[in-house]
Amino acid sequence: MGRARATVAVVRCLSYEPSATQQAVDRVLMLAGGPERFIRPGWRVLIKPNLIVPVGPDIPAQTHPELICAVAEWVRQAGAIPVVGDSPAWGNVRGCLAALGIEKRLGYMGVEMIQLGRPVRIQVDGVSVGISRAALEVDAIINLPKLKAHQQLGATFAFKNMYGCVAGKEKALRHYTQGRCCETFSRMLVGIYRQLAPAVNLIDGITAMEGPGPIRGGARSLGVLVAGKDPAACERICCRLVNMDPASLPILQAAKAMDVGCHDEAAIDCVGDDWRDLVCADFVQAQRVPLRFSLGRICKSALRQAVLLTGQRIDTWRRR
Repeated sequence: MGRARATVAVVRCLSYEPSATQQAVDRVLMLAGGPERFIRPGWRVLIKPNLIVPVGPDIPAQTHPELICAVAEWVRQAGAIPVVGDSPAWGNVRGCLAALGIEKRLGYMGVEMIQLGRPVRIQVDGVSVGISRAALEVDAIINLPKLKAHQQLGATFAFKNMYGCVAGKEKALRHYTQGRCCETFSRMLVGIYRQLAPAVNLIDGITAMEGPGPIRGGARSLGVLVAGKDPAACERICCRLVNMDPASLPILQAAKAMDVGCHDEAAIDCVGDDWRDLVCADFVQAQRVPLRFSLGRICKSALRQAVLLTGQRIDTWRRR
């Protein structure tokens, strides 16, 4: 018996105008299977966006705020409880959401916002990794990454976003301890994804990041949302959308070696809008740099994080 087929939904969405974004989210998730496939009434559902550094939506480093709000509303309409959480590389969840302009809006919607801390040590491909207890204890996860070029990994679409469920600065430490070998690091990323097993992936490609991602790249309008349960199938379609060879991505190669996801494009059923009409032939690829972080970089990052968090705590105290 052959491997089961995978469904990937592709929907054109040309802007983040609120009603257009909500309609596109509703459509793409219905095409991917609908709420009855992914969540149940009463479930606590972790919406895991890409929150990396507290910058506004004009810099496409983070999942766009309108998409976060639209998915939270989709979860609410399904009768479930939306929780937005991440463990940003710099700052904290509320700081990142405030920079995006939606911290208060999510609060008015009744959405809980949590920092993914309190790690639980779990063996992932032979490595002990501290994954947030909150991410492990929710009833379902909606993976909500930003489509980005990435200097260390080529590009990131679905798998890598779950790395944000690793608590605190351990993410940077793993770049040092596991980053000597791209295959080893990629296997760890795939293992973390497999451990958390998101119910569905919804990739923000309305405005992507090209060039030197994941933070310093430029904005590129692609006008597309991609959704599906199978992360490898979603990544392969995203590769095609930005004119990239899937074989060039170490994460996809690791997933294939680990037998995670569908890697036969003939077995991927694309529904919705025709992805071939949405291909960006001149998407700027990232120039690759070493994956491994130096100890100096890790210490500098930890210091910057401490300064940033102190400033955010002072701002919070002043608002009170």
